[in-house]
This record gives sequence, structure tokens and C-alpha cells, in this order.
Amino acid sequence: MSYEFQLSEVKAQPVLSIRTTTSVGSLPQEIGKAYGEIMRYLQELGEAPADAPYVAYYNMDMENLDVEMGFPVAKKLSAKNSIQYNEIPAGKQVSCMYKGSYKDLAGPYDAMNQWMIEKGYVPTGIVYEFYYNSPGEVPESELLTKIVFPVK
Repeated sequence: MSYEFQLSEVKAQPVLSIRTTTSVGSLPQEIGKAYGEIMRYLQELGEAPADAPYVAYYNMDMENLDVEMGFPVAKKLSAKNSIQYNEIPAGKQVSCMYKGSYKDLAGPYDAMNQWMIEKGYVPTGIVYEFYYNSPGEVPESELLTKIVFPVK
């Protein structure tokens, strides 16, 4: 399968997020819980997400995943309990829009890593996945996930 990669320079993106450590098996429940908590808080503030929800992966240890789950927002907002204000840093990033099942994400990840090596880009160690729909809305084959690697 072929993938299309984009290199772009982005501004810092304000976000509200919850960071935790979890196993890959518990990740879907943690994501659902975090997104629900953040959405309730955004409604309380009279705000809305500025873009699709995301998960930032700070490592790939499947038993102890260090993840940040959240929503981009339009401006700086106050933290509340486990919900923190943060920013996705400004800088260069390589991205790919992937359509298909989450279980097949290794394909675009492998291709992106190979492309970055060939082009001389070094990932910062964090990878973001933005989810434009969910398994509850569309068949697995129609899931849209934007994979983003900040690079040096």
C-alpha cells in the first residue's frame, strides 16, 4: 500500500489533555474516559474543540504506555483536576492521513519511519494520532487517523 506524507511547519497548538500510563489493552477505555471528561469540561466552559481528538504517545511500551489524550482548543484554558492545559509544540512535522483499521496502523508507521530516514528527518520521540471518526460511527475500513511525527 502506498501512503502520502506531508512535511509542514506548524504553530504551537493549545490543547486540554489528560496524561496517564496504561497498558495497550486498557487504552480504549482510558481514551473514552479522558475524552468524556474533557468534553464535559469544555461544555462547562462554553467552549468547543478546535480539531479532532488525539492521543500523544511518549513511548511504545505496550504494558506501560505513557499517553496524553486530549482535544486541540482555540485558546489557553484553565486546568481542572486531571485535565491540564498544554501545547503541541511548534515546529516541523511529518504527517500521513491513514484510512483503515487501527490494527493495521503498523503499515503507515513503518512507511513513515522509512521515509523520514531517507529524507534525513529525526523524530522527536513523540507521535500523535488524531482521530477524525470512531469505530462507533463508521466501519473499521473507514476509520480516518492522522499520524503526526514532530521532527528535527
